[in-house]
Amino acid sequence: MQHGEYAYLDMCQHVLNNGTEKRDRTGTGTLSVFGYQMRYDLSKGFPLLTTKRVPFRLIASELLWFIKGDTNIRYLLQHNNNIWNEWAFKQWVESADYTGPDMTDFGRRSQEDESFKEQYKQVMDTFKQRILDDDAFAKEYGELGPVYGKQWREWETARGETIDQLKNVIDSIKNKPDSRRHLVVAYNPGDVSGMALPPCHSLFQFYVADGKLSCQLYQRSGDIFLGVPFNIASYALLTHLIAHECGLAVGEFIHTLGDAHIYLNHVEQIQTQLSREPHDFPSLHLNSNIDSIFDVEINDISIQGYDPHPGIKAPIAV
Repeated sequence: MQHGEYAYLDMCQHVLNNGTEKRDRTGTGTLSVFGYQMRYDLSKGFPLLTTKRVPFRLIASELLWFIKGDTNIRYLLQHNNNIWNEWAFKQWVESADYTGPDMTDFGRRSQEDESFKEQYKQVMDTFKQRILDDDAFAKEYGELGPVYGKQWREWETARGETIDQLKNVIDSIKNKPDSRRHLVVAYNPGDVSGMALPPCHSLFQFYVADGKLSCQLYQRSGDIFLGVPFNIASYALLTHLIAHECGLAVGEFIHTLGDAHIYLNHVEQIQTQLSREPHDFPSLHLNSNIDSIFDVEINDISIQGYDPHPGIKAPIAV
């Protein structure tokens, strides 16, 4: 298997060459393969892709949002992170409380209709400001349901108890490093219907050997162009943070995907990315004074030596 950024680029080429064209929930259509795996040696650099600029601070603030157990976009907006806005916005514009201009199929229309694009931006800006300023509105329409943070930190059992999976797995790594039960599961079938988006990165497992911590993620569905670069960096960062708390070095991040797909309106962007030569991965730096992953703040995390090619814009399928 290829290591480094070529692991990702090889997957892109594989799906372009071998993917089956499929319909999907968003109506966009994809090229898809089932079952693919990549490996990243985290001791050889932090896997933030360089063939396009990937916004690290968005990845870090989203991960800290998960770690805090938060499921409301207000925290993200407070950190200028807009990556979950569309799902919350959809709930508002489809509700009986919404009285503004028609936002039907706003994802597609905002990409295809210039006159609609400005209207959409104005309504979205209003929505975001209300989330930040209005507690009641944020509670009602900023909430995404029991998504990742809820499942990681407060999984509800049939007995009405809650399980802090993330805290438990860290304790397990510290006290029983050879255990085969270092698992956190986000895909809770009993809660899926209440989630704005069912978890794509469904479960992850840690493994300790030779003083190193490795992580394997199973991702049921991977948007290769937009989502997967975030997922790679996010779980690499999570592995670093937990390794730091547990006094371990980092090993590998292993990324296993179920439905790995390229949206049909991302093919040109993927081809542009494949035409570029990768640069060296950057290095990750953590505040050495942090003892617990639960105390980490955004300014405790930084990357150095990041030299990416320019970003490539693409529409998100909602």
